[in-house]
Amino acid sequence: MAQPEEPVIIKKYANRRLYNTGTSTYVTLEDLATMVKAGNNFVVYDAKTGEDITRSVLAQIIFEQENKQGQSLLPITFLRQLIRFYGDSMQMLVPRYLEVSIDTLVREQEKMRAQMAQAFGATPFGPLEEQVRRNMEIFERTFAMFAPPFARREGQASEPEKTASRSSEDGEIDDLKRQMEDMQKRLDRLGNKEPGK
Repeated sequence: MAQPEEPVIIKKYANRRLYNTGTSTYVTLEDLATMVKAGNNFVVYDAKTGEDITRSVLAQIIFEQENKQGQSLLPITFLRQLIRFYGDSMQMLVPRYLEVSIDTLVREQEKMRAQMAQAFGATPFGPLEEQVRRNMEIFERTFAMFAPPFARREGQASEPEKTASRSSEDGEIDDLKRQMEDMQKRLDRLGNKEPGK
């Protein structure tokens, strides 16, 4: 059985320079972004302390990408909602939820591109934006179910939390499952459509 490839070790020095030990060269955050896009795995260690700082360096790369004109991926409402989860009782569920969501998007992206190209002769963003909007609504409703009651009383809850159903948690989870199944069926139907139908 093939062994998984070892990640490249990047060392970050006090002068903020990044050193790729695999190529014995200094690299930039842009170089690391290119490595990520190419599927190359790496870990970043603080050269002085040996601490794993990969998460903060990846966050820095995202920050730089978000600041490029026309490159932003993260909607302001998403960022605000994400900030609200820091220190909240739901914080421990967010990373896993985001991992599952992004894994699903990655698995489905090629299928979605092919389906849209087949259906529309191009890759329009309207249907994709609609799908993302629906996913965000599901995300917000899911977390609204677990919002502490005091957040609603003090007016700290977001608009989706204020309008979330007051039914039992089990009923809401079942409803969410049904909605996700409906979405999958719609995606499957879109994939089975032939152009011109």
